Amino acid sequence: MLVPFGPVRRPDRLEVEVEVAGLDMFGFPMEMPEELANRPPRTPGHEPSATLTLDAYQRLKAELEDLKAEGRPHISERIRVAREHGDIRENAEYDAAKNEQGLMESRIRNLERMLRDPDIVEAPLDAEAVGPGMLVTVRPLGESDPEDETYLLAESAEERAAGVRTVTTTSPLGKALMGVAVDAEVAYEAPAGTVRYRVVAFEPRA
Repeated sequence: MLVPFGPVRRPDRLEVEVEVAGLDMFGFPMEMPEELANRPPRTPGHEPSATLTLDAYQRLKAELEDLKAEGRPHISERIRVAREHGDIRENAEYDAAKNEQGLMESRIRNLERMLRDPDIVEAPLDAEAVGPGMLVTVRPLGESDPEDETYLLAESAEERAAGVRTVTTTSPLGKALMGVAVDAEVAYEAPAGTVRYRVVAFEPRA
């Protein structure tokens, strides 16, 4: 029996919603890490802690483990050594180490929050419109010699694809791209003015 990995989302009219509940882009169940496969069903009213692909989940989990196992001891040793240099009130090395410790602990808390109970998703293979998990290639409009740009459209800024920037579905560009088809023209407002693109191609991230 398949274990539900999150509440089922209903596809919208454009059918750009990502596949949910641990299904891959072909519609088959993904092989889930044990901690996800064995978690209890989410109770009504409880939202997922994040929406991630399996690749992002595994990468973030490895980062969290590394920060706890290696990062914390390393920064603690730096602080110990800095204390031995004398008065910490005028100790630049101590201040730098404490600041780095604060940033690291903030990152650990954020990772723990995201990994607590995420929805695991993948982009559909045969989507007819742009949605999360897609590599989207766009061409700037209004330029004499435009160069195509490719972005990964994702629900989380933690998603990665080699050689391209990630834009989230809540960013101005991401919102403009959601649900459009090839040859569509999109626009969004940037600090320097309106930016316009034509959608050249899109495909699920491999």
